Amino acid sequence: MRKRLEMLRIEHRDLDAAIDALSGTGAHDQLQVARLKKRKLRLKDQITLLEDYLIPDIIA
Repeated sequence: MRKRLEMLRIEHRDLDAAIDALSGTGAHDQLQVARLKKRKLRLKDQITLLEDYLIPDIIA
């Protein structure tokens, strides 16, 4: 599970770089940027779920 979490984090970072690259160019493909942002949000949700599972919230 930790390996899966790390892979999701890497993909999340790569999507962030891709979004920045598309936004930085003169040709703004808004549909492509929107799709990448949606994918990035789904990845963030998956990352959060795995982190919550691996690191339980224990109030001491």
